[in-house]
Amino acid sequence: MKSPQSSPKSKTSLLENEKEAQEYPMFSNTKIKSKKLAFIPLVFLIYFQVSGGPYGTESTVGSGGPFFAILGFLLFPIIWCIPEALVTAELATAFPGNGGFVIWTHQAFGPFWGFLIGFWKFLSAVINLSSYPVLCIDYIDPMLPTLSHLPHYFLISLSTLLLSVLNFIGLPTVGYAAIFLGILSYLPFVVISLFAIPKIDPSKWVFSGQNRKKKNWPLFFNSLFWNLNCWDNVSTLVLEGVKNPPKTLPKAFLSAGLLTFLTSLIPLLAATGAMSLDLDDWVDGYYTVVAEKIVGKRFKKWVRAGAFLSSIGVYQSQLSSCSHQLLGMAELGLLPRLFGARSKWFDTPWVGIFISAVISNLVSYMKFRHVTSLVNVLFSLSMLVEFSAFLWLRVKIPDLQRPFRVPVTRLRGLIAVLFIPFGILVYVTCVGTKVVYLVIAVLTVFGIIWYHCMKIFQA
Repeated sequence: MKSPQSSPKSKTSLLENEKEAQEYPMFSNTKIKSKKLAFIPLVFLIYFQVSGGPYGTESTVGSGGPFFAILGFLLFPIIWCIPEALVTAELATAFPGNGGFVIWTHQAFGPFWGFLIGFWKFLSAVINLSSYPVLCIDYIDPMLPTLSHLPHYFLISLSTLLLSVLNFIGLPTVGYAAIFLGILSYLPFVVISLFAIPKIDPSKWVFSGQNRKKKNWPLFFNSLFWNLNCWDNVSTLVLEGVKNPPKTLPKAFLSAGLLTFLTSLIPLLAATGAMSLDLDDWVDGYYTVVAEKIVGKRFKKWVRAGAFLSSIGVYQSQLSSCSHQLLGMAELGLLPRLFGARSKWFDTPWVGIFISAVISNLVSYMKFRHVTSLVNVLFSLSMLVEFSAFLWLRVKIPDLQRPFRVPVTRLRGLIAVLFIPFGILVYVTCVGTKVVYLVIAVLTVFGIIWYHCMKIFQA
């Protein structure tokens, strides 16, 4: 495989990119030597990039009640997940490069917007990543009391380092690990669901909440959105990780979608049907209490262990997407060539992995209680641009070869398909707090300054 220094794309300046953005699709010129993902590992990789299981879904019940939580997990895959997956499948197969969504936006609107969407998506991903080493420690700490004697920040750093190791080895290793982690992390919920069957009262599923308890709709939609988004993350892995993308990717999306839907909804139905419904109790982590009351006190540890394994899976899969995104941006000239450096032993983007891990580690030290909202608003801003790029590319390059195509030909039809997803993105963006908007504004200004400094030095 060519090194980043010898790649024509990595030498392309931002000024040259402004001219090249008018040309037809921009593919990576890199020769692929690494093994690609088999189908099942790819499905589990997407599963962890999107969800990773029912952990973290409890707050949808606490904020909206069982009825709206169940309704949300029935409807949201249709009105959000399917449109996002279809758009990703079309653009990822039309523009198969390491940058994924960065390449599509670059082609549609030019290098500035390509850089900005990449900047927003990367920030959203690493801020999200930062929570998983902390969660791993929180889940495992009660089972290993000796850890409590070690400094907390040391444990976070050690956890981040250990969680990053598999990505240095390669995508197939991450994919097969995802299968193992996915099955083991979900086994506790199989047991909970089976034990819950005799205790289920279906009337509890239509319970909308206690009288006079006001629903927390921003928390409800943020939790639902956080548990069912990021279908476009796999686009950064298509070039190097997916065999025959036009056929494989849509099938993988369908399989991962069914897996995500069933693994979230079945435990939700079992737990809400069998448990008392004091909604104040339904916060993230409540499934450990559910396990204790339905199965037994000792089983609580198994749910903690499952959550620990799920956190590892989510971290591994999202880190792989982050590192390949940085690799793709370096190939496009949107980042310095150093960001595209590869390991001599494994041919993996080690600098991208290292930078993503270090930044997520630093963010994890910060006690920022608005993490979910910040991640969702950054993601929503980038998806608004991404969907707009999808629509504009249908107008700008109508004759572009699209190996997989969303089965709607007219622009009005496509706008209708994306109307509800656009509405969801606008709503999630608008329910952010002042602190979230301030942080995003400061980070965005920093990114714009970085972009223009790159232009100056490359001129």
